[in-house]
Amino acid sequence: MENKKLDIIVDSCESKKGIDIKVLDIKGMTSVADYFVIVSGNSSTQVSALADEIEFKMEKEGYELYNSEGKNSSRWILLDFGDIIVHVFHKDEREYYNLERLWTKDNDENELKEEV
Repeated sequence: MENKKLDIIVDSCESKKGIDIKVLDIKGMTSVADYFVIVSGNSSTQVSALADEIEFKMEKEGYELYNSEGKNSSRWILLDFGDIIVHVFHKDEREYYNLERLWTKDNDENELKEEV
């Protein structure tokens, strides 16, 4: 990936053992952002750790976090970095909301990267 911000976010997810990391290119689908990054954790503790790691690494590289939601419950944490919105889900919440289905078109043609 050529986008440094995406690389930092994905690397942060991998370093905290995030599950099923997906980067969705949503340019042209919404004016909200260019990319969604979706990652899951097995527990509320892991969800918090993933969000904290992403926030820490992005701040360290000089990228501003514009807004965050959901840190109190640690079931679905949203991190808004302007052109990239990160969704850190508890695995049960991710299955329930299924954002990938809502934001993909024509069989994942907008998916950039998938990690297991």
